Amino acid sequence: MNNPVPPPPSAPVPAAVPVQPPAPPPAARPRRPFGCLLPITLLVLALSLLANVILGVAVIVSGAGSFESDEPTSLRERFYLGDKDARDKVAVVRLDGLISDFTIGYPVKQLEKAAKDRRVKAVVLRIDSPGGTVTASEELYQTVLSVRDGTDRRFKPTGPRPVAVSMGSLAASGGYYVASAGSPISAEVTTITGSIGVFAMLPNVAELAHNNGVRFELVKAGAVKGSGSFFHTLSPEERQTWQDTVDNAYDVFLARIAAGRPRLTRDRLRSEVVIDRTITVRDEKGNPVTVLGLTVPARYTRVRADGGTFTSDEALKFGLIDKVDDLPAVIRAAAAAAGLGSFKAVVYDRPAGLLDLVLGRQVRLPASGPDLRDLSSALTPRLWYLTPSAEGGILSAGH
Repeated sequence: MNNPVPPPPSAPVPAAVPVQPPAPPPAARPRRPFGCLLPITLLVLALSLLANVILGVAVIVSGAGSFESDEPTSLRERFYLGDKDARDKVAVVRLDGLISDFTIGYPVKQLEKAAKDRRVKAVVLRIDSPGGTVTASEELYQTVLSVRDGTDRRFKPTGPRPVAVSMGSLAASGGYYVASAGSPISAEVTTITGSIGVFAMLPNVAELAHNNGVRFELVKAGAVKGSGSFFHTLSPEERQTWQDTVDNAYDVFLARIAAGRPRLTRDRLRSEVVIDRTITVRDEKGNPVTVLGLTVPARYTRVRADGGTFTSDEALKFGLIDKVDDLPAVIRAAAAAAGLGSFKAVVYDRPAGLLDLVLGRQVRLPASGPDLRDLSSALTPRLWYLTPSAEGGILSAGH
């Protein structure tokens, strides 16, 4: 009996493996708008801040430097015209911009360098200034006299030197005050000069403070002690104290001119009419004012010391200047008057400042450049020999 063949063993059934669902993709991070620009923006702001700090320091150092502690030898002498190989010199000293206690150091050091150089036989004072404070104008005036007369008021010169004056585009008020120390006085064809007068500018915000509910209580000793306060309206007595001060400074101005130009006495400067004519009245746009089709006339009179400016032709006619000539002509005339056959004219440049080094180039800040001290001065009651149109220069502060 045949044994049956056993069936082949069946393959083991594999155990069931649980199927894992696919992991969800990672959620995308929300994209912040301009997120990629944030680091760049912060970097730009940081660099901008750093640049402003550097330039701010440079402006203060360069603009505020009055050269009071520097030796005049730190100024760089540069040839201007004439014979480069000549031994004798004519020094051109520049007075530019607003005249203030913080800007006169540069012209003073130029004057000192010229006065101490035995080879300098004459000085030409080149003025391009609307004027400035009463005290600074007087200081420059006295320094020019010291160079002219060889006195040792501020520094010891090697001897007296003639000082001629050359006016640039503007030599008015305090600029003319300083010019009166020199002789002869020349102006360019396009020069504006004169503005012989003085004013005190007293900022007053009393009404603004009152309208906005702001009060400032003033405790004082002395009847007129509060005059000049920002928040106090002048009483008649207080106003008169300032008027007396202005009148005194005005008299000093006239005295300085009369000393340099003896034919122009104080009385002639103040009272002699130099312009007297009929003009047409015009509106604020410059258009003639008419009534019934006819222009309205008005009488126009001027005296030399009425505070207004004159053209160079008018200044020559009225005896305020001696000649109308450009700077090279004035230099050659000064050399000839000093008996120089061969000469070289030189100017004195400032040494390179921090701003020059930062920017890698020559930068000349105006003598009346931005300075916190000048801003403070502008907000402090004081007297000015300044052309009225230059009042904005007090706040911007040159030169």
